[in-house]
Amino acid sequence: MEAEQRGIQIYVDEDDDDTTARAVLSTGDDAHVVGVGRARRNPTDASVPEIGEEPAIARALADLTRKLSAIGPEDIAGHAADRGEGV
Repeated sequence: MEAEQRGIQIYVDEDDDDTTARAVLSTGDDAHVVGVGRARRNPTDASVPEIGEEPAIARALADLTRKLSAIGPEDIAGHAADRGEGV
């Protein structure tokens, strides 16, 4: 069996003190799973874009992980039901 490759694209948008990141996983069947993360700079901190990007990206990846963890059992149950098996 040949290994399949999946890619995660990270998109970061900064608007003043707010940073939003999206982690988009292409599932191979033209479907996507998207995780979103946000970070807000404390007004007393220096404006350094990379500092806001890192937690926003980490939160987007954590959100993507939660969504994939929820999809996995649903897919397993769906395949078992298609074969007439209990889970």
